[in-house]
Amino acid sequence: MTTPDQGPGGADLHLELPAEGARRTALAQALRSAVRSGRLAGGTLLPPYRTLAADLGLARNAVADAYAELVAEGWFTARQGSGTRVAEGIATTDAPTATVGPAPDRPRYDLLQGKPDPASFPRAAWAASARRALAEAPTEAFGPGDPQGRPELRRALAGYLSRARGVRCGPENIVICSGFANGLRLLTSVRPPDWAVEAYGLPFHHGILRTAGVHPHPVQVDEDGARLGAPPGRRLGEELPSRVPTLLLTPAHQFPTGGRLLPARRAAAVEWARHTGAVIVEDDYDGEFRYDRKPVGALQGLAPEHVVYAGSLSKSLSPALRLGWLVLPDRLRDQVLAAKGLRESWASTLDQLALADFIECGAYDRHVRRMRLRYRDRRDQLVAVLAARAPEVRVTGISAGLHAVLELPPGRESPALAAAHAAGLALDGLSAYRHPADPTPPREGLVVGYAAPPDSAFARALEVLAGVVGR
Repeated sequence: MTTPDQGPGGADLHLELPAEGARRTALAQALRSAVRSGRLAGGTLLPPYRTLAADLGLARNAVADAYAELVAEGWFTARQGSGTRVAEGIATTDAPTATVGPAPDRPRYDLLQGKPDPASFPRAAWAASARRALAEAPTEAFGPGDPQGRPELRRALAGYLSRARGVRCGPENIVICSGFANGLRLLTSVRPPDWAVEAYGLPFHHGILRTAGVHPHPVQVDEDGARLGAPPGRRLGEELPSRVPTLLLTPAHQFPTGGRLLPARRAAAVEWARHTGAVIVEDDYDGEFRYDRKPVGALQGLAPEHVVYAGSLSKSLSPALRLGWLVLPDRLRDQVLAAKGLRESWASTLDQLALADFIECGAYDRHVRRMRLRYRDRRDQLVAVLAARAPEVRVTGISAGLHAVLELPPGRESPALAAAHAAGLALDGLSAYRHPADPTPPREGLVVGYAAPPDSAFARALEVLAGVVGR
């Protein structure tokens, strides 16, 4: 039985036929080879006669005859109304055989930092916002896009950041990017190569700076954040080389050690930037997830012309959305837009419109409040289990965020990591976050994320962790 010409569209096929000779025969042979090699898998729907004939420059009857021949031979199957498909179960003897080794051991419990709870993504609310945004989007939104980002999202963010984080800006100061890393790359392209950075931070960010040719100048951190104040007998900012025009900070919750930048140090940082003309890049890491006190407003609110505020959805909503933003001083906006280019190639316009609606309808605030309660409960469970099972371990950095630091004495980090991995725990050591250019000895500890494990596994993960560090 053959398939009607008006059947389903089927798949596009790449077939090379000779320009002369028996092209129907060549077509049948090319189709056999495609099936035998595995390029056409069992069950693949083939295009109708007319479509393939037009693609290959053949008569429609030549394609119909070739299909009928392969159906008769058992290569294809055909049913009226269902089209022609590749038969199931045909041996692909010409396909290369992959060598499959044993599956690698996978950790049973994911306690890596920086991962929000994937099961808590607000699917229904996001879908509703996406539907509304798609229905109401102007026609021009489906064009190439504006490198600064959709105006709807920039307006929504300006209102939200002002209300929730104390940021001082208008929509004109905001540039949408695909996350903090993308924003950091843009900033390295417009700033001089000397940057002061906190001595502890994400290795991924260190790599971005290194790739961009940045010369790092590590700033020491303690339980109160980056050490930026003026020590007795020393001038303000004396710990920073005078030639450094850019300072990268995580003032809301120093990553990963967890200290909140003290008010005196915040004021000192702003005074230093005003005095030297420098720019502070504020990574608002964990700014929305504070548990034990009122959220600390953004540093940008103290000096909008000297601070670039950078934020993203990677922890508050989901890293899968790949959306972030830079709030820029007037003097940097045009430079960043020029570096970004005339065509928006990073952040999806449709996701931007959906996020704008998600913020404007209040769904983002509701989600953040709900997750703040959930993560605080997770944090409290972690602290309680360790206090009962491993009271000698000091747990720090827990006033905000999605991770804690378990401080360990010198020489204990490597054995603890080995024991954790052997027990099926995926987590990192604190020394891995130390900047390679930091001249001081590394601090030792474990960086434990507590947001991602499912409820069914979390209690057991904490018991295993306590057993590891309590040895």
